[in-house]
Amino acid sequence: MDILEQIIATKRQELAGEQRRSLRAALLASPSGIIAEFKRKSPSKGWIHEDAVPEEVVPAYVKAGAAALSVLTDEQYFGGSLDFIRRVRPLVDIPILRKDFIIDPRQLADARGAGADAVLLIAACLTREACAALTAEAHRLGLEVLLEIHSPEELDYITPEVDVVGVNNRHLGSFVTDVQTSFEMAPLCASALWRAEQELVFRQTCPKNNSCPPAGEVTGPVLVSESGISDPATVRALREAGFRGFLMGENFMKQPDPGAALAEFLRTL
Repeated sequence: MDILEQIIATKRQELAGEQRRSLRAALLASPSGIIAEFKRKSPSKGWIHEDAVPEEVVPAYVKAGAAALSVLTDEQYFGGSLDFIRRVRPLVDIPILRKDFIIDPRQLADARGAGADAVLLIAACLTREACAALTAEAHRLGLEVLLEIHSPEELDYITPEVDVVGVNNRHLGSFVTDVQTSFEMAPLCASALWRAEQELVFRQTCPKNNSCPPAGEVTGPVLVSESGISDPATVRALREAGFRGFLMGENFMKQPDPGAALAEFLRTL
């Protein structure tokens, strides 16, 4: 084997051994399902925690018991940076979601290069065709997809290829937040998720070996409620409604110590 062949063989080994962290699996395994978000600013509220340092907040979230992490990377409107993910990736070992307004495949490559495990795709920002293409490219790069929807009109964006479906309680046009949105969308999402799960089972399992997953095993997309959650009782009610994940940022970031705020929330949960 010449030197070039040795180098390529080594690179293949490095890629094969590269750790992949699954957002979907983390939510299914977690007793709380909390996706703790690092968010310094909001277009509607301005600075929430301007001097927050990702190297301090994000590991504190993990220590407190977060199932996964969300990092805002939009700079102008949310005070974020893709560099935040690069800086915290070596410090934590749970899934990181890049939360941004992704409209181009280059953003997916950037997310993967920074160390993200999943990306947010927002139905309101994309056509169904563009969303499907970005989902396929994300998977090719080894990223999972959290598809965000807000209304019944966006239910047809849910396909078997999506890993996680998030119901955003915040309207992205007005930025008005109402957690009731999740409760109203829950039964509609359940039907869409069931159809996606059945199609996935048919495609991947039953035709291959004439057997299907055990009853009750979740094989399709997992449901997440996003934004406006501040009360443990709300999380419990949302879980009863079928949600397995809960993306929370402002409730923790507005506190002097976001990690301690998460720990207290989980204690009362």
